[in-house]
Amino acid sequence: MEQYQAHPTAVIDEGCTIGEGTRIWHFTHLMGGCTVGRGCTIGQNVFIAKGVTLGNWVKVQNNVSVYEGVTCDDFVFLGPSCVFTNVINPRSAIERKHAFRPTHIGRGASVGANATVLCGVSIGEYAMIGAGAVVTKDVPPYALVVGNPARQTGWVSEYGCTLNFSATGVAVCPDSDAVYHLREGKVEKAN
Repeated sequence: MEQYQAHPTAVIDEGCTIGEGTRIWHFTHLMGGCTVGRGCTIGQNVFIAKGVTLGNWVKVQNNVSVYEGVTCDDFVFLGPSCVFTNVINPRSAIERKHAFRPTHIGRGASVGANATVLCGVSIGEYAMIGAGAVVTKDVPPYALVVGNPARQTGWVSEYGCTLNFSATGVAVCPDSDAVYHLREGKVEKAN
């Protein structure tokens, strides 16, 4: 008995590592050499290249392309039709596999529908990338970024709620009552 579930139309190349409880839907292709953690949901028409690592409980929505060099930590959400790149200056006639730039998505971060994440950036834990955003530089933990190019417009909690900081740099998540501190341009959750 397999430890994961895959739709019969999914193509799973030899050499993939797939964790227990993961579900893989229609017309998805996982290349050999990728790693998918436990409890993940991989939507339909998704492509995951060799060398990609998805942590545990990652959700990849429909029509997402995750190219070599991308690492997603646990609980990452990749929205419908978002895409990653791995070369900064691609040309059809010039092979640049030696120039792949790694991209890291931190624990609990969300990448919105139709967003594009350029290679070589790091998205901090629990950051929120708005739908259609084009991420061209690093995003700090808990930051909310939108637009093209993506610009920070605020901060969000681990629950994805907007954080409104007081004059003393304190905010409370309206959903979880967790307390957050803003100090020197960085957000931290209080213990």
